[in-house]
Amino acid sequence: ELSGTVSLAQLTDLALRLNPKTRQAWLQARADAATLGVEQADQWPQLNAQFSGRVGRVISNTTGLPANPSIQSQYGPNVSLSYVLYDFGQRAADIEAAKFRVLAANLSQNRVLQEVAFGVEQAYYRIVALEYLVRASRESLKNFETALDATKRRRKSGLATVADEYRAETQVGQSQLVLSRNEGELSKSRGQLASAVGLPVNFPLKLQTVSGAPPVAKITQSMDTLLERAKSNRPDLAAAEARARAAKATALAVSRAGLPSLEFTTNYGRALFTDHRSGQDVYQFGLNLRIPLFSGFRDTYSVRRAEAIAEQAETARDQLLNQAELEVWQAYFDLQTSASGVASTASLVKSATESAAAASARYKAGVGTLLDLIT
Repeated sequence: ELSGTVSLAQLTDLALRLNPKTRQAWLQARADAATLGVEQADQWPQLNAQFSGRVGRVISNTTGLPANPSIQSQYGPNVSLSYVLYDFGQRAADIEAAKFRVLAANLSQNRVLQEVAFGVEQAYYRIVALEYLVRASRESLKNFETALDATKRRRKSGLATVADEYRAETQVGQSQLVLSRNEGELSKSRGQLASAVGLPVNFPLKLQTVSGAPPVAKITQSMDTLLERAKSNRPDLAAAEARARAAKATALAVSRAGLPSLEFTTNYGRALFTDHRSGQDVYQFGLNLRIPLFSGFRDTYSVRRAEAIAEQAETARDQLLNQAELEVWQAYFDLQTSASGVASTASLVKSATESAAAASARYKAGVGTLLDLIT
């Protein structure tokens, strides 16, 4: 349970443990790891045990006398072993594809963790900003209400017209609308933050107050350097490359499925009878050469489908690369613009503070009016 105020670091840690996206990515990675184990099982011999019982009517006539049909019962255990000796690389291609899928799943999991942390950070700072904005909107509404009251008094004294009063009422109404919208956005952002953490949207979160402005680091690297770092460091791009290679390996495995394969087989059993005959050992060794001849063009279309999926994975990789470059490009200039905005806003706040101090001094000296001070 969360008690008291929570910091951004605490929310991020909680989100990495509670957000369903992180669990989904982890389970997908485990599933692909298990799939790799399934593919690697084909490298081992296949061993099966069986216990069977049979009852049949046998007609025997080895003496030249009339046939003597009899009912015979037979039962006993049997162990069989089979192992594929050569298959033109189908097993190796399947295993390679499974390894690339495991790598892609692990990289995708890393990307999900990044996205969850980034989503929490965005929602956190948006709430902080909206809280200040709501506070400013309330102060603005108070100022306009005071101005409206002053205008009404001036109109009664004959110093203002009805048009002045209407303008003041309009300003109050607009300020009320802005406040209502900002309060609604603040409520929505609280729900977004709770959802990003993995909590119910109505979960009450008390955020730790941000002391000072968030640090804005100056970008000293060139755009080309940032793009190259994104290509080499972003887990989703590496995961897309791994998926493309997995699809290509799968296409190779499918193409080898229609080729001959050589298999070694052996089995050993013990035949027991219910009559006077004694038990017998039964065993055999052999080689099976499987040569696919015709499967209704199944292999042909399977290869075409696998090759198309491989090309689709490569196209998705290229598309994601273009998207990543665009995201870096936009984020670069967004950060530059925001950093300039922070500096400009600081200058505006400083000027407004000095202007407010001057208006207060003029009002106290009897030179300025109350409306000038409010403005």
